[in-house]
Formats: sequence, structure tokens, C-alpha cells
Amino acid sequence: MNVDTAPPGVRADIWLWAARFFKTRALAKQALGAGKITCAGVACKPARMLRAGEMLHITRGEERFEIEVRALANTRGPAAVAQTLYRETEASLAARAAQREQRRLQQAGTPQPPPARPGKRDRRRIHAFKQGL
Repeated sequence: MNVDTAPPGVRADIWLWAARFFKTRALAKQALGAGKITCAGVACKPARMLRAGEMLHITRGEERFEIEVRALANTRGPAAVAQTLYRETEASLAARAAQREQRRLQQAGTPQPPPARPGKRDRRRIHAFKQGL
């Protein structure tokens, strides 16, 4: 990825793909079309030219990112280089950490699935148990 020779503006779908927010450019385009990415409070379109210094709000599944575009790139490269293209705000980092902790606590009380499928003996026990209810 050559960050130094990037043009003054890069298409939003290409930048999101190069910054590794989406696995493919098509997924980035789909998220942009669905209004999951906003720039300055307005839904961003795939062909919008991003510039350094702009703030983006990205919703990807349950995760929400608030980032500042620091550098532009139109090709995808290593993850270490992709992380230099943006800076996530402190509020966004804290909110994602709190949400991650909340999901972990919610899953703590749920029973874990058995390590393997029930065998013949187990199925008979399950059947006998259900018949007794």
C-alpha cells in the first residue's frame, strides 16, 4: 500500500476496504448504500471522495466505530499499515469495550453446548427423561 502517492481524495468504498473495515469492496459498497456509514452526520455514498481529517461513524453488525481519517490509500495492504490510515476516538474505544464486556457477561449465564453429539445411550436417557415429564 503506497500511502504517500495517494490522490487528494479516495472513494469511500475503496478507503473502507483498504483500511480493513470490510473484507471486500462489495461489502463496503453495500454498507454505504444501506446508510451504515455517515460522514458529518450525513449518510455517505460509495463514490464520495474522502479526505484526511474527516470524521466517519461506521456501524458494522453490533460494533460502532467513530474514526478520523488520517491518511488516504486506494490499495489494500498489511493490517499494520491499514491501522495507520485512521484514529478511533477515545469515546468510541470506551463504548466498544463496555459493549464487549456486556456481551461477555450475558453469555456467562448461558449453558455451554455439549462437547459431542449424544450417543445411543444418551439418546435413550433423554427420551426416558422426556417421557417422565
